[in-house]
Amino acid sequence: MFHVAIIIINYNFEEFTIGLIKSILKYTSKDLSYQIIVVDNASERECFDKLESFLKKFKGQEYIRWIRSEVNTGFGMGNNLGMALTDSEYYAFINSDVLLESDCLSNMKLFMDNHPDVGVATPQMLNMEGGNKACFNHFISPAYEILGRSTLQWINPKKYPNVRKKYNQPLKVDTVAGSFMFFRAFDFDEVGGFDPKIFLYYEETDICKRLNERGKSAFLVPDTTYKHYHGGSTPKSLKIKMELVISKYYVLKKYYPLISFYLFWGFDLISSIIKLPFKPKLWPLFYLKLIQAPLRCSLKNQQKKI
Repeated sequence: MFHVAIIIINYNFEEFTIGLIKSILKYTSKDLSYQIIVVDNASERECFDKLESFLKKFKGQEYIRWIRSEVNTGFGMGNNLGMALTDSEYYAFINSDVLLESDCLSNMKLFMDNHPDVGVATPQMLNMEGGNKACFNHFISPAYEILGRSTLQWINPKKYPNVRKKYNQPLKVDTVAGSFMFFRAFDFDEVGGFDPKIFLYYEETDICKRLNERGKSAFLVPDTTYKHYHGGSTPKSLKIKMELVISKYYVLKKYYPLISFYLFWGFDLISSIIKLPFKPKLWPLFYLKLIQAPLRCSLKNQQKKI
């Protein structure tokens, strides 16, 4: 059994993935038993070939494995696929557009070893210039969506700590950033891993919510850091914005009473109508919200085998 399995999803960002792997190999202590598993989520052939050419340098070495999915399974299912290939005490799900600059993984394992009540933790995220970035959030809820994060933080700062503030001590939070999630394997497996119905976005919120319901907390560990090239692994587009709405609506319906969801839904529709005259290109997004963003509209259902 390995101490840590590092699972990386690659989707047409092979240069980022290679950079991340190099940083893991450079900074991670030889005393830590770890395995790197790369799941290529049906990238373009040329992109995968470049990645595989790099990975073949490690062929035959147990600590690096890779597979290529025949279809883009999305963030959650792709990570579940990678997780199924390892036997480890901890899982570190790290976005391809991340760079390590220290022995982040050993530090995270040490924290988790000493805090058995914690199910998932994250280091402090930095931008590429070294500045702090928000790396945790509060649970999504109708109140969160209607009032906004800043209002909740002002009303009840103890329950809703400021996500922009710099912290010097470990902090209990609702949900950690999806770019770097360090799970106790037992807890991750106990709650069933990532929800396969979610193709992209809010996977971290969903699984942290399930861990919380089982008495397992999430923590920010600010004394260890990583750099994140934000948005590097997910190009922005109208379709991506629509996918975000689909995931948001799904999670809200999953965890809150219908009356709360309908209160949010009405507010969201009114807000969208106000914006439409200024942003007419968002009509498809408004229509998606109008029909309550069903899962059948997800990009997951539009993926084709390579």
